[in-house]
Formats: sequence, C-alpha cells, structure tokens
Amino acid sequence: MREVIMTTLAGFLIGVLFAKLKLPVPAPPTLAGVMGIVGLFLGYVAAAKYFG
Repeated sequence: MREVIMTTLAGFLIGVLFAKLKLPVPAPPTLAGVMGIVGLFLGYVAAAKYFG
C-alpha cells in the first residue's frame, strides 16, 4: 500500500510541475482515457496470471 501512496504522491507532484511549466500532460486528459490505461493494465495482469 505504501508503494501506491508514494507513486500517487509522485504523480501528483509531477503533475503540479508540468502545470507550473505549462507543459502538456503526458497522459490522457480525460477520466475515460485514464480508465483505458487502467483497463489495459488489468487485462495484462489477468492474462499473465491465466497464461502463466
């Protein structure tokens, strides 16, 4: 759980930095896009467990 909290905090801080520097976000700018990435990750984990 600590890993999840630390990576979330790191992502938040990097997001703040990108906003401050007026750089485009290196991720989908919508919740649907982010959920697509989450779905891709979950599919990969499921396939890795299923296929070994």
